Amino acid sequence: MTTIILSHIKLGDWLTILLGSMCVALLTIKFWGGDLADRAIIRSSGKIFREVSLNRDQRIEVPGHLGISIISIKQRKARITSDPSPRQYCVRQGWLQQVGEIALCLPNQVSIELAGSKKRYDSLNY
Repeated sequence: MTTIILSHIKLGDWLTILLGSMCVALLTIKFWGGDLADRAIIRSSGKIFREVSLNRDQRIEVPGHLGISIISIKQRKARITSDPSPRQYCVRQGWLQQVGEIALCLPNQVSIELAGSKKRYDSLNY
């Protein structure tokens, strides 16, 4: 059955399939992937606590509503490594590295957002 279908596909059809696949791949790379971040904006109780560069590895203690949250920056990535919140969702978020990624510790009112030269928007923001 498949040999019958494949025998009807001409050279122009194969070229169209190839060109279409290349266009989809290039558009996916261009628009789906985000830029790498160059700084982290750390908030505590809704106010900016500190804005730090991702170029230097460091460990930052951020006071929150329930206690101290610890943010680690390593190899141009950032994450919340420790938090007194009960469910630990922000700790499980893992390493952030692209512009626009955010980890929120809602019970402790601490967050970290990665920023860069261009702000990344998506349909979920609206």
